[in-house]
Amino acid sequence: MPQSPTDVYATARGPLARLASSLAARARERRHARFFALTRLSPGARVLDVGCGQLGLRALEPELDITGVDLVKRPDYPGPFVQADASARLPFADGEFELVYCSSVIEHVPPARRAAFAAEVRRVGKGWFVQTPAFSFPIEPHSLLPAAHWLPPRLRRPYWKLGAAGEWENIALLRRSEMETLFGPALPERMGPLVKSWVCVRAPVS
Repeated sequence: MPQSPTDVYATARGPLARLASSLAARARERRHARFFALTRLSPGARVLDVGCGQLGLRALEPELDITGVDLVKRPDYPGPFVQADASARLPFADGEFELVYCSSVIEHVPPARRAAFAAEVRRVGKGWFVQTPAFSFPIEPHSLLPAAHWLPPRLRRPYWKLGAAGEWENIALLRRSEMETLFGPALPERMGPLVKSWVCVRAPVS
């Protein structure tokens, strides 16, 4: 069966991943409906989607003028696309986009390169929308394992094999303080009393 470009756990494995995929997709839509309006974008605004994947923001905002960026080639991406590493240098002018969008990407960037990544987001965008899973949430969202992200890598790696993520990746989730250092004030996305993710939104500034 072909993978849907909007399937959050398309590359994950096992029945838990299949169940979590639909739940995660609905959660993403709710988060988008709540927080994206804070960007105050007009139809047709130019947006850079960093870590766009197969479809990214285009699945949620088809009326925007979106350019995708990813580390790997995306030949099926339905719009302008650039293969680039945002923690190195993006091939765009200062303030070229009304908004830079980055959803569940910064946690995959090695901690030593996050300041450079954030500087590029802030350089090319007049505003930004950056979301990441919260370190404090008890379920690691890639492996779907309880407390996996709270373990040191030497213990996390064998535990990771029991989860849904498949191949090992040393993902380091962010605390609120780190997000705010990189992108400014962070808003909580909650699941009941728990913070599920942090969202930093800055509306475009001319």
